[in-house]
Amino acid sequence: MRRLGIFLLAMLLSVVPARAEDAGDAREPFPSARLFPRPASMEPQVRFWKSIFADYSIHQVVLHDALYLDKVYKVLDFRRHLDDGLSEAEVDRIQRIDTDLELARLRATLLRLHGLGPKPEGLTAEEQKIWDLFKDDASPDRFLAAADDKRLRAQRGLRERFAEGVRVFQRYRPEMERIFRDEGLPLELTRLPLIESCFNLHANSKVGAAGVWQFMPATGRLFMRVDHIVDERRDPLHSTRAAAAFLREIHDDLDTWPLAITAYNHGPDGIARAVRELGTNDIATIVRAYHGRAFGFASRNFYAEFLAALDVERNYRLHFGALTPAPPLRAREHRLEHPLGFEAACRLAKADEDEIAELNPALSRLVLTGRRPIPRGYRLRIPEAAAPGFETRLAELDAETQVTRVASSEGATSARVRPAVLTYKVKRTRTTHVAKRHKTTTSARHRTTGRAKKAKHGRRRPPTKLTSAKSAT
Repeated sequence: MRRLGIFLLAMLLSVVPARAEDAGDAREPFPSARLFPRPASMEPQVRFWKSIFADYSIHQVVLHDALYLDKVYKVLDFRRHLDDGLSEAEVDRIQRIDTDLELARLRATLLRLHGLGPKPEGLTAEEQKIWDLFKDDASPDRFLAAADDKRLRAQRGLRERFAEGVRVFQRYRPEMERIFRDEGLPLELTRLPLIESCFNLHANSKVGAAGVWQFMPATGRLFMRVDHIVDERRDPLHSTRAAAAFLREIHDDLDTWPLAITAYNHGPDGIARAVRELGTNDIATIVRAYHGRAFGFASRNFYAEFLAALDVERNYRLHFGALTPAPPLRAREHRLEHPLGFEAACRLAKADEDEIAELNPALSRLVLTGRRPIPRGYRLRIPEAAAPGFETRLAELDAETQVTRVASSEGATSARVRPAVLTYKVKRTRTTHVAKRHKTTTSARHRTTGRAKKAKHGRRRPPTKLTSAKSAT
């Protein structure tokens, strides 16, 4: 009887619904989760960023303390303006103005609380709320410090953008994970673009970073091609290969993934300096105690954002519902042995120009408009259905091109055959003598020289105007 009871209890437990935080995605936990520790002191940061990614709209602004992210003063909500019929641009303008005004008002409130001393009376409801937020801080200057420009901060929600990023990421996730698996790197790292760019394929920063991995030009050139013809930072898979190489290099230097992830944002040299100065590689200690000049809010929070992004992405159905899946990436790559015109590439791939352009976001407008060929060595991505015969069609085109080049070269050679010309350099006093000897005149020499000078220095055709890669993209 006892055995029967234990059996029935086991059956009941097996059908108990999963906890809410585990609902959503049925994927197995990452096997390398132990490589990404979650220090207890960083949990307030992780919770804050989970709320920013999953709860707060882009038309909500969280006013908070930049040092203690669990101290949230207020949440401004501007979504009602959209319901009133205002445009996104109009709502953004109102949002910026009202946020600045509210920050100024909060600063004044914090300064007033500082001036009221340790036992204030007659506080308003808002003042009492702020006072209670700082009960765990016994410093007499806690409100004065919190009123500093570096402490009082506004953070816009990212729910809609993060959800769209997760949706698009699912299209590239299998291939990105394969790249990292082949490199022996933790698969969790493929989620970094969600905090770098919300996986926006067209992301550009004010300082020049581009693509989902937000590579700066100088760093990008160390691992991929970045120029006015091809910018592989803009290709999510080409840049993933570069990111894998870069992250491996950083990890080899810093030895822990929390530090390597933080260095991806802050720079390897800066994190190495923090390790030397503090004598530790513990990420929680560095986040709390390192005060490097460039180690600001973004760098201090980058690892916490990464942990939050892992949680939200893994349970995205719980947070965002059933997202409309992005179309699967059905494509193959072919490394070009010779330059190839974009129009010819589309013809050989049996696809329209928009499809090939979408599959190859690294190609600049100069290439897409036919002003420059796709360069040799580029890994051209073509629809999977066209892949089996693509190499054959390309080989036939290459053979035809070679025959055409040979014929053109022979024709050009025969057309350029000219009679031999003998040139003499003579002294000024012997020009007449040499002219008679060769049955010509000195005036004929001057006429020939004059025509040559006119051809060299005459009116020139203006150069063709080319659109720069920056403006074209």
